[in-house]
Amino acid sequence: MDLKVDISLTGIAKPEIDKTRVKARAAYDRLWDGKDDFTGWVKLPLEHDRDELEDVIATGYRIQEQCDLLIVIGIGGSYLGARAAVEALPVYGGGGKYPEIRFAGNNISGTYHKLLLDRIKDRETCLCVISKSGTTTEPSIAFAILKDALIRKYGKKEASSRIYAITDRSRGILREEVDAEGYKSFVVPDDIGGRYSVLTPVGLLPISAAGIDVKAMLSGAERVMSSPKWDGDAMDYACCRFLLMESGKGIEVLESYEPQLQYFAEWMKQLYGESEGKEGKGLFPASLNFSADLHSMGQFLQEGSRIFFETVLNVEKPDMDITVPESAGSLLSGRSMNEVNLAAVNGVIAAHKSIGVPIVRIDIPEMSPYYFGQMVYFFEMTSAITGFMMGVNPFDQPGVESYKEEMRKELTSV
Repeated sequence: MDLKVDISLTGIAKPEIDKTRVKARAAYDRLWDGKDDFTGWVKLPLEHDRDELEDVIATGYRIQEQCDLLIVIGIGGSYLGARAAVEALPVYGGGGKYPEIRFAGNNISGTYHKLLLDRIKDRETCLCVISKSGTTTEPSIAFAILKDALIRKYGKKEASSRIYAITDRSRGILREEVDAEGYKSFVVPDDIGGRYSVLTPVGLLPISAAGIDVKAMLSGAERVMSSPKWDGDAMDYACCRFLLMESGKGIEVLESYEPQLQYFAEWMKQLYGESEGKEGKGLFPASLNFSADLHSMGQFLQEGSRIFFETVLNVEKPDMDITVPESAGSLLSGRSMNEVNLAAVNGVIAAHKSIGVPIVRIDIPEMSPYYFGQMVYFFEMTSAITGFMMGVNPFDQPGVESYKEEMRKELTSV
């Protein structure tokens, strides 16, 4: 594994980690035995369907030829992984060669979706709708609105050729529509939950359409999956998270200094929050984008209540750089922006270390599809291991149904 995990600033003694690693190893072995539901992602990087992957890539090329705007419709795990990749890897896709990727069905805002409709008018557009059941409120509304707009623009037959669906293999409203209308479709695996589905067609189709090398992404995930470091530094991150929670730290603040990681942190928040937050347990995942948030939350982090620890995601070799001009002043002029940014990384860590904030630092060599795949698998495994260590099922989400039931009551009573 090429990611570097530094737990030396967590304040946790090595004997305590060594003792806890026994519990982490048991959780890891439990994942690999495959007896629990929704653990199909564990061996996926090595055992994925090669023919399906080639079909995903070929379909990605087809989308690139058809349109300059692809709207991905989904919520939660159905869109966050793809959005994380598209935002994190702009130099590997984007630009005039590949379609612009926009997202819908992740909110119920009329304003948001009306503005999206306006973009369709003068753009060659395709839709990718992702929903296992086809009944989730947000994507159901968005798909209905955008599909109608496509039919008005292209006619029903042409619109159908521009709609791509990722849904259940044989059941559900969306599957029925796919079969009736002839949409090109892929399957949401039965043994992989939404937040663990980035490396399935759920994430790979829109990522491939964006021009990003999905084979390299899977190779990166395979690298982590087969790494002996799971018996060393990498598994220790799960141990640290568990021990810090046990010591009273209730919040894990996920921090990055590259804005392109904003949606990767959003995916992590869902992964951790939905996997671990149940039965009165779990760490609350929060995310901050530095250095911007240092001017809003820096005060709290430095002198506020000690209810949190920090996990810093640091990209060692950013994609691009700029030299600071002389007009910026003698301290900064002539330096690269990345040099200044690294000074911020190290300075914040030093300041927070001085007051005893526990810190995990994870260095990422660079933002490429290969390392993105490593990151996805690394954090999926960490989340699942920590969940089992906490004594919860990291693959269900019973609490999510509560608000949905109350929402249905509100709509029924109107």
